[in-house]
Amino acid sequence: MIMIKSTPFLFLVALLWLSSVLPLRAQSISSQEIDKLVERAMTSFQVPGIAVAVVKDGKVMHMKGYGVNSISTGEKTNEHTLFGVASNTKAFTAASLGLLVEEGKIKWDDKVVKYIPEFRLYNDYVTEEFTIRDLLTHRSGLGLGAGDLMLFPDGNNFTADDLIRNMQYLKSVSAFRSKFDYDNLLYIIAGEVVARVTGTSWSDFTETRILQPLGMARSVTSYDRLQDLSNSIDAHAMVEGKLKIIDRYNLPFGAAAGGMYTSVHDLSKWLIMLMHGGRYGDDLKQRLLTQKVIREQWTPQTVIPYNGKSPFNTHFQSYGLGWFLSDVKGHKEVSHTGGLPGMVSQVTMLPELNLGIIVLTNQQNGQAFRSITNTIKQAYLGMEAHDWVTELKQEEDKYMAEATAYTDKIWDDVNKVLKEKKSKVAFDNYVGTFEDKWFGHIEIFKQKNKLYFKSFRSPRLQGEMLYYKDNTFVVKWTDRSFEADAFVVFVPDQEGKLSGINMKAVSPLTDFSYDFHDLDFTKVQVVPHSSVAPVRK
Repeated sequence: MIMIKSTPFLFLVALLWLSSVLPLRAQSISSQEIDKLVERAMTSFQVPGIAVAVVKDGKVMHMKGYGVNSISTGEKTNEHTLFGVASNTKAFTAASLGLLVEEGKIKWDDKVVKYIPEFRLYNDYVTEEFTIRDLLTHRSGLGLGAGDLMLFPDGNNFTADDLIRNMQYLKSVSAFRSKFDYDNLLYIIAGEVVARVTGTSWSDFTETRILQPLGMARSVTSYDRLQDLSNSIDAHAMVEGKLKIIDRYNLPFGAAAGGMYTSVHDLSKWLIMLMHGGRYGDDLKQRLLTQKVIREQWTPQTVIPYNGKSPFNTHFQSYGLGWFLSDVKGHKEVSHTGGLPGMVSQVTMLPELNLGIIVLTNQQNGQAFRSITNTIKQAYLGMEAHDWVTELKQEEDKYMAEATAYTDKIWDDVNKVLKEKKSKVAFDNYVGTFEDKWFGHIEIFKQKNKLYFKSFRSPRLQGEMLYYKDNTFVVKWTDRSFEADAFVVFVPDQEGKLSGINMKAVSPLTDFSYDFHDLDFTKVQVVPHSSVAPVRK
């Protein structure tokens, strides 16, 4: 009798215990619901084309393109449309190094100078101690996006060798390995490690060892490697209130940091492989990466302070090797975003749910992919529905209004000076050639009684300089898609002569890769013959 009576009780206790330790069964979202979601996001954030894929338990649950690849051609976006995925490339760079680790050709904690002897940073200790792991974890001590102006928005006059040589001139803002500050240049150097070890380029190695085995047939590591340009997006941005096609960004030597062009069709294969412990193929009998390499990529390396409130109950955030890591509703989230001029993307995995979400867009507004990813994620987590499109649109409108009010005040001051004709400044006092150790030369020149700024090594950075106050001007870039107008402050020497220049972005919304604040120009007399003469039109 005791056994008969106690058995149901013990069974009930066991059930209660299991319900407390096992995750809730994941829910889902239908393709029709995703269709409506994406259409709303496209309309709200003015995105011409989006592609979305959802993979669950090794199968594609949804894969579709929406809108058009280009507002010029009207070509329809589909699952095979090629997008630039920018920093979502970084996980492939980390995986390429992981292959070399597994083959015993390198170690994660090998010193970089072992493979690139000319590598130098801001002091000798950091240079000698800097490891391959440090290249991937954004803890160098350099500031956010330090040196990105060698790549962005132009950088066509720089090479990988220039970048390696110029790293020593970038100043630290924090102690080595003490703080997270996102970096692009060190991922390019990581790609150079692959090249030095293998004797082939990072692009060739990655395409041969990762993309081709996975059957990512249309994917390439940079736009210039595309053999077939059909069914690929144009870059779009809001330029002075109107949606326009902007120049495509393409810098082959920076491919390891953000060069890949791929599709949701191809990326779904990448995610399925990762969530199956490195195995791929119809029967999962083939292996690309070992579980050890994937585990290392998904292990926190650098702590990222997290103070925000999240409906996903996020408490911690960190960076692994090529991936952001956090907790959402008690589950590990592995994710990354990517942004290039006119195109942004997001890749998200919840490995414990065997769930992957891919959102690629051809407009540079990141709120679109966030609203889509968050909605799909919350459905699979069994959360109550939340209108992310409306919330993120309201947030965007608020900070855009605040930023616009700030910049409008500055332009009002500039225009007031012009209108009152108080801008009769002696422009000749500001004319000259100036040099920064890592960015090279710029020229400030006068033409038809106007002052202009021109970079020699990043030629697209040119525009008219408008007087603001004291010895400060605002440079208004000719290419209005930059959204990065900048203060140009002339600095006097001990004798009162204007012998230097500092710069700072005007708008708080300016992309961090416009690291004007890192520049320190000194006036020079002679420009080297290797410099490109400014083009005046």
